[in-house]
Parts: sequence; structure tokens; C-alpha cells
Amino acid sequence: MSAVNVRSAAGATKARLSVQVIGPLVVRRGNRVLASRELGGPRQRQILEILLLQLGTPVSKHRLVDLLWGGRAPAAALTTLESYVSVLRRHLQPGECRSGPLKTTNGGYVMDASMVELDLSRFDRLLEAARQAAAPEAHALLRRALDMASAPLLGDEPDSEWLEGQRNAYTARVTEARVLSAETGLELGRCPESVAQARRVLAGDPLHERAWTVLVLGLERSGRHVEGLQEYDRCRRILGEELGCAPAPAVQAAYGRMLQATATTGSELGLALSALLVLHGPCGDTEWLPGAPPPLAREEAATVLQAFLGRTLAPAG
Repeated sequence: MSAVNVRSAAGATKARLSVQVIGPLVVRRGNRVLASRELGGPRQRQILEILLLQLGTPVSKHRLVDLLWGGRAPAAALTTLESYVSVLRRHLQPGECRSGPLKTTNGGYVMDASMVELDLSRFDRLLEAARQAAAPEAHALLRRALDMASAPLLGDEPDSEWLEGQRNAYTARVTEARVLSAETGLELGRCPESVAQARRVLAGDPLHERAWTVLVLGLERSGRHVEGLQEYDRCRRILGEELGCAPAPAVQAAYGRMLQATATTGSELGLALSALLVLHGPCGDTEWLPGAPPPLAREEAATVLQAFLGRTLAPAG
């Protein structure tokens, strides 16, 4: 799906309601924003939120009762539920009775997807279109999606069991969008942007291997080799301790390239890395590093490394 098709899909119907669930709940009918009091009390709002998050899918009355009251539903829960829905209808679709967006189905209720424009649905359409697009278009679509997803799902709704799963699913989709954005950015040469996106993913999920790959490769391609080596070491330790696995082959290859590139700089760190590579790396012949001088002798390498560690670990002052 192209960006043009996404825009067409977003505006294909003349929605009776425009609803925001990313961030606080906002319901617009035409040019008018419905105030919280017009949506009723907390449970009326929750009914609306549940139906919006299942947009186009019927939800049975019994399921709504379970979600709203759990195992503590009153004897008259079904009657109370029906009265709540009646109040919602009067405010959402005045004068339309059952012909508006909130419809009754066999044993339940549904929000008609053709009559509601939902920001979460737009986000999902953009993400799906990006998955199928080439890198330049995908990157643009993902930037639009992430601009929308800058707030938590139903941010003004207290934590509850019925909402937890929905929030987790939304967070996973935002993470997927962020990783895809980082990967396509890397493909397009937008390394600083990709590194920033990867760091943001890893701040919430330090075990995300695709994000580690983008981070280390992005630092390598930006010429930030020392930082890349540090992040590789952090990746190796976290994945080893938590998952019992090594970094991905692409990350290990980048690590080797950054080690060798740093070793040729002539800096104090480069000399120490050269010594390490002689002692523990590929040093079977003088072509061990293209463009570099012949490697140190093993005895000289040991001396260089010992002196470097002595200076680095010496107490200050």
C-alpha cells in the first residue's frame, strides 16, 4: 500500500465520529468535542473504550460485564450495562437512535468502523503500509506513524486488567515501528537518527536483538568506533546473562571491523588494541590488517598491553 493509498483509506468514509485513544480519550462529533461528562461516568467511558479498541468487532454483553466488573458483577449487571449503553447512544448519536456508530448486535454491541475515524487504526494502517514499502517510502510512513504514537494508549484511563493487554499490544506495535524506522534509516544512510531510535528501543527492551544490530552497525557507519565497541560489549554481556546467547553474526562482524579500524589509528587505545589482536586475534601473517604495518611481536605486544593497563588502572593523583 502506497502513501497515497494510506491517505485514501484514511479519508474514504465520512466518519460520524473522530476519536483519539492515543493519549487521553477525545471524541469529536463534527466540529464539537464531547466533554467527559457527556460520555457518562467511568464505566460508560470504559464501555466506549472497549468497543473502540475492538472497532468493527462485536463484543458480547457477557464479555463486557466480565471486563467491567470481573468476578464482582452485581445481579443486575446486564440491565445496568444496557442503561449505560443507552446513555452513551444519546450523547454519541443524538437523534439517530440505533442508526449511528454504536450499534446493537446479536447479544452485544459494536462500534461501526465505517462511521468512526480512529487514530489507532490510522497508526496501524501506516505501519502495515510501511512493512510492504521500499525503504524511502517506508521511512516516511513510519515517521508519520511515530509522530502519532508519542503518548500511551488511553493515557487518562487508570490501569486495569482489561486495558493491560491492549496497552501491551500497542507498545509492541510502536516498538516494531521504531525498529523498522531505525532499520530503514540505516539503509538510507541516516545513521545518527537510526542510532537514536535503536537506543530508545533498547531503553525499554534491552533484549531486542534487531535494535542492537542497528545500534552497533549505525555507530560503525558513523565512524564512532570506540562507542561502537563499548555498545558491543554491553550487548554481549546482556544477551549472554539474560538469554545465554551471543550477539548476531552481523554484530560480531561489525565488532571485528571496528577493532581493526581502531587498531590502525596510532592512538594509545589503537596501539593497545593492536596488542590485543596480536595476542588473541588473527595475526598469522603480516596481512592481518589491510593497510596496516606488520603486527607487533608477541613479546612486544604483551609489554605494550601491560603498560597501557598500568597507566589506565593507576590510581588518580
